Formats: sequence, C-alpha cells, structure tokens
Amino acid sequence: MIQKYYEGTAKIINLSIEVGKLIGIVDATYLRKPQTNLRRENRIKTIQSSLMIEGNTLSINQVSAIFENKKIMGPAKDIKEVQNAIEVYRNLRNFDPYSEESYLLAHKTLMSGLVDNAGEYRTKGVGVVKGEEIAHMAPPAWNVSHLMNNLFTYLKESEDNQIVKSCVFHYEMEFIHPFMDGNGRMGRLWQTLILMLENPVFEYLPIEIEIKQNQEKYYEALSESDKEGLCTRFVEFMLGMIKVSLSELIDDQRKSFSDEERLQYFKEQTDLSEFTRKDYLKVFRDISTATATRDLKKGVDLGFLIKKGDNRITKYEFK
Repeated sequence: MIQKYYEGTAKIINLSIEVGKLIGIVDATYLRKPQTNLRRENRIKTIQSSLMIEGNTLSINQVSAIFENKKIMGPAKDIKEVQNAIEVYRNLRNFDPYSEESYLLAHKTLMSGLVDNAGEYRTKGVGVVKGEEIAHMAPPAWNVSHLMNNLFTYLKESEDNQIVKSCVFHYEMEFIHPFMDGNGRMGRLWQTLILMLENPVFEYLPIEIEIKQNQEKYYEALSESDKEGLCTRFVEFMLGMIKVSLSELIDDQRKSFSDEERLQYFKEQTDLSEFTRKDYLKVFRDISTATATRDLKKGVDLGFLIKKGDNRITKYEFK
C-alpha cells in the first residue's frame, strides 16, 4: 500500500486546477520553452535564489559571471556551491526523477568538494537548528534508506498528478533530511525535475525566487506540516508558489506577444461568446486602443474572428 502523505483539501484541489489552467496557457502561447536569453536569465536566478536560501552570499551579478566562466572575488565555499549548482542544472535532463541512484548522483555533483561523503545518505543523527532551538529532529540515520525508498515508491506508483507529487517529495525529503548537508537545495532541485515530467516549461521556471521572497512562510509551512504529521500545508504553500511563478512568466512574455499571439492568449482567457475591444483591453492593459483595434482587424482578416456591427457597438466572436 502506498503511504498517505497529505489530505486532499479544497485549497489543494482549487490550486491544482488553477495551475493546470496556467499550464494550458503556456502551451497555447508557445511558452513551453522560453526564449534563449530568458532561459539563461531564469537559470541564473534559480541557482542564486536556491543557494541564497542556504546562506550563500554571492549576488546575481557574481553568479552570472561564474556562469560565463569569469573569475570573481568571493568566499571559496560560495563560489564552489555556485559552480556545482551550474553543473547540475546544465545536466538536468540527464537525471531520472524516479531513480534513487540518479538522485544520489545529483547530490554528489551538487555537494562535491563541500562535504564528506557527497552522494551518500547520512550515517549520523541530524537536526535543523533555528536560532538557538532545534526546529526539526530528523528520523534516525538507520531509517533513512527505508524512508527514501518509500518516497520513491510513492513517486513512481501514486496516481496523484505530478504537480502535487513534486510538492510532496519536496517536503518529505526535507523531513527525512537524508544528507548531512545540501537537503534544502536537493529538495528544490528534485521538485523541478518532477515538475518537468508535467511540462518542459518548469526546466526554466525560477520558483526558487518566490520561495526566497516568502522564506519565512516557507519555513512556517514546513513547521506546520511537521506538527500535523502530514504535508498538507506545505503542498498548499508550494502550489501557491508554482501558480505565482507561472503567472509571472505569462505576464512577462505577454508584453512581447505578436498580434496573433495576443489573440490566441485572449481566446484561452475569455469565457465570453462575444466580446468588445474594451473586453480585449481589460486583458492587455499595456497596449494602446489603436493596437487593440489593429489586433482585432488582423483577427478578422485572417478569418480567426467574426466581426458584428460597427464603431462603438462592434462585437467579435471567435470562429
């Protein structure tokens, strides 16, 4: 029997539906694989944010310089962390999210030269310290392999959707704390890999930025889930972060849409059987009235739209 890790709340259901809709928009508007410059920019943001959560002091400009193989001044440990992370993220597609062997290899690459026994489960007890208090005491070392095996079984066999699975894996891995160090960055890395099974856009979606900006809430969600013995609260939190990240990607890219891409995006967004130019402008607030008029005319000329009426009473509908 597959272990139960969370309760299916209305919030989880609703957020899953909203995330699904956003993924639909991503597919409909050709955002599955962002432009090259955006992919590079988002990859750098992902690495810098994820490591910053763990105390890395390097700025986005310094991480960008390392990405370009330039030498920088900074703590040797911080530079090594970035170099390792760049190596891992460049080879994301070579890792199998269902494979424990691949998982350990990723940790070995991520933590090489930073800790002893990189790529191996811990053999000692470990706790998460916050301030002067122990915030979380991880399960004993002798049970780590068994717990991780159960988690990978859930990942392979559960009928949950990949989005929810990614959140569950992230939390449970943090709870188990299978390594002496690198657990946080591994949790975020492996969630990305699982999400990539759902849609390619997640390879370059910097969810880590949202986590960094909501770091206290991130730790609160971890803590609340610890107390409840289920990761429900953490799943709700992470689904919210995924939703925000997707929305921001769509908003950023929407500003550079062509007229046809705007029309396609509007079609995916509206439930109206008929609409006006005013309705169109409510979605595209950053374009002028003249641009909206040209878009709609282009849609009519292409046979994409049907025009009804003239001047102020003009309405449109999609064929």
